[in-house]
Amino acid sequence: MRYGCIHRRREQHSVRMMCRLLRVSRSGYYDWCNRSESTRQRRDRILMPLVRQVHLESRCVYGRHKIARLMRQAGLKGCPKRRFRRVAGSPPSYPFAHNLLQQDFAPAQANEHWASDITFISTRQGWLYLAVVMDLFSRRIVGWAMDRHSSRQLVMDAMKMALGQRDNPALHHSDRGPQYTSDDFRDLLRQHDIECSMSGRGSCYDNAPVESFFSLLKRERIRRQTYPTREDAKTDVFDYIERFYNRWRRHAYLGYISPVEFEKQVMKT
Repeated sequence: MRYGCIHRRREQHSVRMMCRLLRVSRSGYYDWCNRSESTRQRRDRILMPLVRQVHLESRCVYGRHKIARLMRQAGLKGCPKRRFRRVAGSPPSYPFAHNLLQQDFAPAQANEHWASDITFISTRQGWLYLAVVMDLFSRRIVGWAMDRHSSRQLVMDAMKMALGQRDNPALHHSDRGPQYTSDDFRDLLRQHDIECSMSGRGSCYDNAPVESFFSLLKRERIRRQTYPTREDAKTDVFDYIERFYNRWRRHAYLGYISPVEFEKQVMKT
């Protein structure tokens, strides 16, 4: 560490002076300089440009365990997680369905189990609400909608988008929010022969994959800036979902490939 400190500053300060201040010998420093490059140093030298490139392409999102040391050396920083706080919800105002999913987040094929939820995004114009529909097989966001109001129409628009581009799922899971327990939304599910499942009261873990997506969205994009308008937020969220998350972001659950790539590989086999 001391020799490395001297080496990095050798153009600005005298080597003799730095060796004396750090209490190391000049001969020891020059011996250190003449050593051949170690396997680890050679690997680090090769990896560093790749780390910088991936870090830039992900908009400074990525920062994983194996490259944490290299990122610290390069002055790069990823997006750390925030601690989750569980908040108890109010009793539902509409009849709710039973939890048929039972935290089975690994269906055997695409379009078997979908899951939905709503989150909110702060802008200087006020709140923007986002509803998403996720295919639990690939974790791909297959439907989404945004609006200034958190209404049943919002979740219906997200579901209609998903139904317009995918085969109907056997089961749809959500929380007990009034948007999902409304007659209009449940009629939409019945029209497409989709069975309805809902989380237990106050149990965020019953819809963990969608909660995890919202956590990523907020940590990697939303909390890193301030949106002047709702339209600015919509544009950025669209970019995150369609360009980054679905097509580019690697998932440990999927073997460190993106949802779109995962579906492509499954189709090939």
